[in-house]
Amino acid sequence: MTERSERRTPGLWTCPNCGHAFVTANIWHSCTRLTLDDAFARSTPRARAAFERFVEPVERCGPVVVIAQKTRIVLMVRVRFAGATVLKDRVRTGFALTRVLDYPRITRVESYGPRWNAHRFEAASPADVDSFAELPALLCESYHDPGEQGSLRR
Repeated sequence: MTERSERRTPGLWTCPNCGHAFVTANIWHSCTRLTLDDAFARSTPRARAAFERFVEPVERCGPVVVIAQKTRIVLMVRVRFAGATVLKDRVRTGFALTRVLDYPRITRVESYGPRWNAHRFEAASPADVDSFAELPALLCESYHDPGEQGSLRR
């Protein structure tokens, strides 16, 4: 996986300092520029590989922006819909859906309103991601809604 550059999505506000795009103008953010190499500097190669495997099915859904931040990595279409927290030997990944799932691989669900339910699971290697058979379809669902804000247009 190569470092991805940010594409500009029409209708988004772009921070003049860091260049990151947001749905809301002047929204609070960490305003930093980090690379994926920076984010994974203290983790194992298997953790990085697990993250890369997590991103692969998202890239098949359409263009995606991957943004390394101080405490996490986010995946964005129109809004930030998925991402990961990098730990020493694994990544704590997550994706948002408008519905709540009950799968054994999901370790936690956090609801932030009727259309935003964050689903979390951990992966220490690409095999951990591969063992979650439903993940590619769920990530595409997350990509389109809420990532593209699909339900807001219906």
